[in-house]
Amino acid sequence: MQELLSSIYLFLKSGHVIFMVFWMAGLFMLPRQCIYMLDHVPGSAGEAKWATRMGKLRKIILTPSLIIVWTLGLSMAWSGGWFTSGWFHAKLTFVLAMTGYHGWLVAQTKKMARGERPLTEKQLRMIGEVPGLLLVLIVVLVYLKPF
Repeated sequence: MQELLSSIYLFLKSGHVIFMVFWMAGLFMLPRQCIYMLDHVPGSAGEAKWATRMGKLRKIILTPSLIIVWTLGLSMAWSGGWFTSGWFHAKLTFVLAMTGYHGWLVAQTKKMARGERPLTEKQLRMIGEVPGLLLVLIVVLVYLKPF
């Protein structure tokens, strides 16, 4: 199995990067959509439109991309024998944090779709920066492999 994964490594890597970009784009868009929803009264037609848009973003882009990124990333780690590398453990920690952020954000959007407003505009703007910060750390670890 490892030999097969090694022979298709560049395809795994390409797919991993492509779907990571899709995932990140969705994570950047979702808090922004929440901000737009705040302008609409709970139960209004405008709120319903934003709830539908957020649901489609989650179902069509975010969750499938998350699954593919994890599948391809773990396949590359297996083929590269990275499970004993310190940089990989650090990267994995940040990717787990990103995955947790994803889950938390999905829960917040579902609350908003039900008419709740758990977060303010300022809070949404602040948390919208989380994926960017995690991305910087992950990319540095992958390319520099500092330990």
